[in-house]
Amino acid sequence: MSTFKILLGAALVAFVAQPAIADTKLGPKDRARVARSAAGERDEVRYCLIQRKKGEKKGTIIGAAGGAGTAVIAGGNLGETLLAGGAGALAGNLIGKGSGTNRRCDEVLARNP
Repeated sequence: MSTFKILLGAALVAFVAQPAIADTKLGPKDRARVARSAAGERDEVRYCLIQRKKGEKKGTIIGAAGGAGTAVIAGGNLGETLLAGGAGALAGNLIGKGSGTNRRCDEVLARNP
């Protein structure tokens, strides 16, 4: 394996791992959604929204690393590696958003749009 590919892999890992360390916070739309929810379910709605965001982050990181890693192993150049990493991140984000919560959270979020 060339030095370039090793350095590229290390840079991708450092770049992708940074969002995983960041604290998950709700945006203004999600905070408004929590405020609109029923008084007894606000904590559950907040918890479920945070879990969904964590699932999105995890899926994005895993997808980007998997796509870029596959491209590096397959012998792709820099452009192909970045393209595969981006496609993997997008797919991982969508998959993580859907699988970040359980059935209970899905029911709570459906009741409180």
